[in-house]
Amino acid sequence: MQDSQTSETTQKTIEETIVSGILSAKIRPGTRLSENQLATLFSVSRTRVREAMMRLETRGVVHVSPRRGWFVVEPSAEEAIAVYEARRVIEAGLLRSMRAVTDEGRKALDAHLNEEKSAMAAGDRQRLTYLMGDFHIRIAELSGNAIIVDILRDLTARTILISMLYQSEFHAAQSHDGHCRIFEAMQAGDFVRAAELSVEHLDEVEMGLDLTTRPDPLSELRSSLSLPPKTVSPTPGSKKPQLQRSN
Repeated sequence: MQDSQTSETTQKTIEETIVSGILSAKIRPGTRLSENQLATLFSVSRTRVREAMMRLETRGVVHVSPRRGWFVVEPSAEEAIAVYEARRVIEAGLLRSMRAVTDEGRKALDAHLNEEKSAMAAGDRQRLTYLMGDFHIRIAELSGNAIIVDILRDLTARTILISMLYQSEFHAAQSHDGHCRIFEAMQAGDFVRAAELSVEHLDEVEMGLDLTTRPDPLSELRSSLSLPPKTVSPTPGSKKPQLQRSN
């Protein structure tokens, strides 16, 4: 029984370490995750690593390529639209279901927003990327529903992968203002308004994506060889996928 518990703990540690790396933008889309290297890093067998990878695959974070191994997913434009739609439904529904914010919860969100300000002032984009996603997870944590927290953490990780592929500019101030407006509505006890603001915020972020851009599969090698980035033009006659806005 103890061995089984230890194995499960190790797998969860591997999973959460990888997800945390994505949430902080340290692990990029398409990154290869070597079973051998992970087994060495975590001092476990390749079987344990493979089990963790399979669980991450069900969470939509990694995929396996035959004879090549495990890779962090590179969401398509269609998947990006689906992820944002899922987040709108879940986050708006969560906020509408809330009735109050405790003093502890209010202090936690206020402290988080101050962290966002500090990171913006310092120009720490990597820290900001993590904080911008974590704000939404913190709201979910206030609900006390562990299932929603887990779902939103995975969706947020996928959102960050999407932003690394399709977001040409990082609008930190705009995102921070959106978070502040949501928090103000929550403090006022107007959770219906907070839900509407969360949808508007996600719409703004999604509209900032260039979903006509196709990921360059040689980007890492291109960078290593100091070659200029490849500019990929949309296929003639192709159209940018329509972003479905929730009102």
